[in-house]
Amino acid sequence: MEITRKAPLGRPRGFDADEALERAMLVFWEQGYEGASLTDLTSAMGITRKSMYAAFGNKEELFRKALERYTEGPAAYAARALEKPSAREVAAAFLAGSVSTTTRPGCPAGCLGVQGSLAAGDSGRAAQDALIAWRDDGRARLRHRFQQAVDEGDLPPGADPELLARYVMTVANGIAVQAVGGATRSELQQVADAALRNWPPV
Repeated sequence: MEITRKAPLGRPRGFDADEALERAMLVFWEQGYEGASLTDLTSAMGITRKSMYAAFGNKEELFRKALERYTEGPAAYAARALEKPSAREVAAAFLAGSVSTTTRPGCPAGCLGVQGSLAAGDSGRAAQDALIAWRDDGRARLRHRFQQAVDEGDLPPGADPELLARYVMTVANGIAVQAVGGATRSELQQVADAALRNWPPV
């Protein structure tokens, strides 16, 4: 008796969307939004443009999804840092995470959230706006956590949570830029340590 196998309903995608997004994230991380061409992206992802559009939408949507993946993956240190018991430990973990992520072996140097669109023309405006919002959100989370530290007496009453958040964020962003310029992990950790020597900065 001959057995007829029915073809599965719907066409399978033929690629691992999770792996493809990981590869796209690495391309954006290394080349920035405008520097990453569709050819670079689809080659790295191992898919055709048609498949990319079907699975992820246009380049801008793909970038937003890659940024989400970066936030939940390499940049997850930021969320973990906020859970530390003291404001100083929050700042130390945030900066150490920045050093570690921006100098991670096998990954692009620097930070996707910083380099993603430092130099962007009109075509990269949406990506630039997304990254500004991403960095602002990170600063707001730090500010909220430092306000909590003031309320709990962990930071002095006169401490300015907004200034502290901006300070930590500025040092972290500087670390990312220095990493792209070739600074080593130990050099950058020394910078992070120096930034915390007089915590909180007055």
